[in-house]
Amino acid sequence: MNDPGPALQARGLECVRSDSLLFSGLNLSVRTGQVLQIEGPNGSGKTSLLRILAGLTPPSDGEVLWRGENILRRRSAFLSEVSYLGHQLGLKAELSVEENLRLSLALNGLSFSPVRLAEALQAVGLAGREDSPARALSAGQRQRITLARLILSTATLWILDEPFTALDASGVTLVETLLAAHLNRGGLAVLTSHQAVQINGGLIKLALA
Repeated sequence: MNDPGPALQARGLECVRSDSLLFSGLNLSVRTGQVLQIEGPNGSGKTSLLRILAGLTPPSDGEVLWRGENILRRRSAFLSEVSYLGHQLGLKAELSVEENLRLSLALNGLSFSPVRLAEALQAVGLAGREDSPARALSAGQRQRITLARLILSTATLWILDEPFTALDASGVTLVETLLAAHLNRGGLAVLTSHQAVQINGGLIKLALA
């Protein structure tokens, strides 16, 4: 069987922010079934790198490849295969849990049945909270809404900026379980985290200075 090669690659990436060079000459590759954990101190460019890989911010130099093609050449097709979870959760405080999910997925051209919604909320521990406004939830519960969004997503590539933020021990385990299931389905992920990620196999690391 032919090796399809890495699904996600970066070649010679450089990032400059506010006249400061965060990194340069950065190369990486991630195959399906793998999680790339990006480590480094605050200010080292971890979030900037995630945004570049997600196609949200252009690099100062270098390129990102998805399935062997520069993501800028097939931007719409690439973005349809990416789910990005950033520091800003993208929730509207006045909307309910269900309304936030429906709005977020509709913006990405996705729809889902009430059954799938109920299953996703059950999986993340928010069953019975469908009608609760986001402003009434704890930080950890709001983070769980974004995890439900991942469950309902069809994206192959997950890019997650500190997905364990505000989560208790059960929430951390939930993220790791979702990641393992995603990898088993042929997905891949890139994430930042200040803590160890417990994934059986498929974990690779990149340290930024």
